[in-house]
Amino acid sequence: MGGPGHKMDRALGALIGVALGDALGMPSQTLPRARIAAAYGRITDLIDPVADHPVSHGLRAGMVTDDTEQTLLLADLMIGSPAGVDDRAWAEALLGWERDVRARGLRDLLGPSSKRALDALLAGVPASETGREGTTNGAAMRIAPVGIATPPGDPAALVARVAEACRVTHNTREAISAAAAVAMTISLGVAGQSFAAALDKAMAVARIGATLGAPVGEADMAGRIAAAIALARTGTEEDLATRIGTSVASHEAVPAAFGVVVLAKGDPWQAGLIAANIGDDTDTIGAIACAMAGACAGLSGFPPDKAAQVVAVNRLDLDPVARGLLSIRARRLAEVSA
Repeated sequence: MGGPGHKMDRALGALIGVALGDALGMPSQTLPRARIAAAYGRITDLIDPVADHPVSHGLRAGMVTDDTEQTLLLADLMIGSPAGVDDRAWAEALLGWERDVRARGLRDLLGPSSKRALDALLAGVPASETGREGTTNGAAMRIAPVGIATPPGDPAALVARVAEACRVTHNTREAISAAAAVAMTISLGVAGQSFAAALDKAMAVARIGATLGAPVGEADMAGRIAAAIALARTGTEEDLATRIGTSVASHEAVPAAFGVVVLAKGDPWQAGLIAANIGDDTDTIGAIACAMAGACAGLSGFPPDKAAQVVAVNRLDLDPVARGLLSIRARRLAEVSA
């Protein structure tokens, strides 16, 4: 299934995927498909947002948003505390991130599920209760570190790690099952699997995830993902947008991301371009789709100059992040085989 170098390439593919998919979708996020077409024609590269963009105003071509920043925030927390995610530390990290975003004069703040849950936690509500209404895609958008750090051999253990990362803000069956499907795809990609080969196991862990958390939201995420995949195999980008949906709801954005990778035939760069034009939550759909495709294709799936541009513009240092997460993965593998 590939040696350490192979795993590093795939882990970096996932992390670069989050950033590139995010940056490609940044100029079009929140905009309907018709508005994207009117403003940009067809997005085919990393570009500046229009001057009056409601969320991305002040950013420039190649810059990332909350998707990448929160992914790296979770990765740092995991590397610093390999035994597990501390609920209060995670909450404080997210709130600190939002304060920094405000200080930078940006508008891409915490999503509704996360903000409500974090305020409740700090007000004394137990972490087991704070995320019981969170069904949006905030959990899935930042779950890549869990997929990189968790081997795929024990699906229940992987879902438990996903649920741990979801607990404070997205402790619902919809969010956990969606994030579990994404994490398993990334984990299998790091292990050397193709995207197509990962799909059955991704849907299997979505079914496990649907048994955890509050019984709120979509009960059959696996069915939603399967429907999106089937539609993408015979339909178009517009079919996916209109029949699956592209909103911040996990039951739309995550199946749409799977469909986007199918439309792109597994090519992570093409997945990012499709996501950038699909409408609504383009940056998150792009981040999720490119993370999965990047984990399954490795760094070579991305144009080197585009990856370098995103790394430079955002001053990213992803090698130590990938190494730290793979160290956790190796430790977990050793514990299983001991």
